Amino acid sequence: MIAKFIKILIILPAVLFITMGLRWIVAPTGIARELGLSLMSGVGLSSQIGNMAAFFLTLGICVLMGVVTEIRIWFYPPVILLALTALGRMLAWLLYDADLAGALIVSEILIALLWYFSSAKICDRARS
Repeated sequence: MIAKFIKILIILPAVLFITMGLRWIVAPTGIARELGLSLMSGVGLSSQIGNMAAFFLTLGICVLMGVVTEIRIWFYPPVILLALTALGRMLAWLLYDADLAGALIVSEILIALLWYFSSAKICDRARS
């Protein structure tokens, strides 16, 4: 019962990230605005949509692969991506006078920690 609850807790942000990745592909204007971004043009737009879609889809797909296969290593890429995103946001604030995105940093760290520690509870240790 607890393992099912943990899986649901793990899957919720994964589904959110997959939805965000798909939105970058099918409706980038709306998701860009929600994230405080302006859409670029030309090759910059191509890079922006491709990179953002890949980022969010990788987060969600890797977590779902981890839940389905119960192999813990699938959780490591999304944990690393979120942790580095939080670090990058802090460095942008410290080094480049960007606004401090405190709520985003906290949520990224909390989700990364959730995925890291919860994956140990649901994954078969012999296959991790």
